[in-house]
Amino acid sequence: MSTSATASGVRVRIAPSPTGEPHVGTAYIALFNYLFAKKNNGTFILRIEDTDATRSTPEFEQKVLDALKWCGLEWSEGPDIGGPYGPYRQSDRKDIYRPFVDKIVANGHGFKCFCTPERLAEMREAQRAAGKPPKYDGLCLHLSAEEVKTRVEAGEPHVVRMKIPTEGSCKFVDGVYGPVEIPWDAVDMQVLLKADGMPTYHMANVVDDHLMKITHVARGEEWLASVPKHILIYQYLGLEPPVFMHLSLMRNHDKSKLSKRKNPTSISYYSALGYLPEALMNFLGLFFIQIAEGEELLTMDQLAEKFDPENLSKAGAIFDIQKLDWLNGRWLREQLSEEEFVQRVLSWAMENDRVRQGLKLSQSRISKLGELPDLAGFLLKSDLGLTPEAFAKVKSTPEEILAVLNQVQPDLEKMPEWTVESIEAELRASADKLGKKLKVVVAPLFVAVSGSSRSLPLFDSMAILGRSVVRQRLKVAAQVVASMVGSGK
Repeated sequence: MSTSATASGVRVRIAPSPTGEPHVGTAYIALFNYLFAKKNNGTFILRIEDTDATRSTPEFEQKVLDALKWCGLEWSEGPDIGGPYGPYRQSDRKDIYRPFVDKIVANGHGFKCFCTPERLAEMREAQRAAGKPPKYDGLCLHLSAEEVKTRVEAGEPHVVRMKIPTEGSCKFVDGVYGPVEIPWDAVDMQVLLKADGMPTYHMANVVDDHLMKITHVARGEEWLASVPKHILIYQYLGLEPPVFMHLSLMRNHDKSKLSKRKNPTSISYYSALGYLPEALMNFLGLFFIQIAEGEELLTMDQLAEKFDPENLSKAGAIFDIQKLDWLNGRWLREQLSEEEFVQRVLSWAMENDRVRQGLKLSQSRISKLGELPDLAGFLLKSDLGLTPEAFAKVKSTPEEILAVLNQVQPDLEKMPEWTVESIEAELRASADKLGKKLKVVVAPLFVAVSGSSRSLPLFDSMAILGRSVVRQRLKVAAQVVASMVGSGK
């Protein structure tokens, strides 16, 4: 692997999009970059890639910052602390990209495209029907300069696309995969500038990496196919590309991709369940080092010491929750003093003001303090141990309960904000879609979220538990109820 930059010149970045709960995969990629910088006496940067204006929110950006800080990762430059190459948020850099796009067009490497979303959708549909991979067919590639000028002056919406060579292939050396060759006919004429004047991820990514003097780009292997586009943009702008390193994706035991539909993937889920950040980083860091059995327990400094980017596995990082549980248990028992353990428990219980809010809700519902664990204990449990019997007092049939859970899960997923008010509004909307009264929808959700039909107020409880824990509990409840369908329970 080329690490030709002088030791102090290494600059790497993590560039998450604030479009949802921060994913444990982001922590995995961030940790690699952090350790790479530490190993090479370099600089680790955080950049927020919010070119997707419809899905990016300040709330999710704050969650990204909080989650990465919880992980123990520290950056030298970023949107929260500034730095010499700011701003570090793409939406604040909008005016920076246009001259680069204009240069590509002026040099004949890009073109204005006036195709409507409807036409593009029909084109892709036809390509799929013909068994071809969907990509732009080049309709606007051959428009005359006069026609382009007339249509632009008439105010017709358009994007800017990049031209792609018609023959040959893109060859490059990846820091993990070695020599890679991708034929140009497999590469789409990527949109560089959207109709609203914002760059696409690909354009902004290249410009930002250049201006921020990034020397090594380490990211997930799903971006490997995009490298030809990025290399072309560098070439079209007359710039030197960085060293690319594509890390194998984290996968389940069955080799399927780690996804929130199947797994709890949010960093906030692991923090809510009482995993220590040191244990999670230790677990993820083991994917990047070679050790003998018995040497698994490692601090961040020890991980950096043993970190070996020359010796990475391409086999895939298996996210083994049992191994994480084992490591977390060892950290709790072996790495914390009694006093530190007590402090960790107290700060975990107070995370997101969980205990205080839970106690406030409990006050009017108990006659003695000893009833608190049964009433509010679900706010602290890692696993409710949900069984079919838990749903016995719900009047709906298993089929009806499953219909509720299947409706509610995606509805809650798309909520931009996670508050008591927004949860209530969304569940009322879900009830309307199902044609049911709110109390009929709420009854099984009480059980799914708390494990009991007698509990604290549902909307408040869901807000306290947080999106990632609620998501997992609804998923488990759906599995339990699905086992009841047709079984007569």
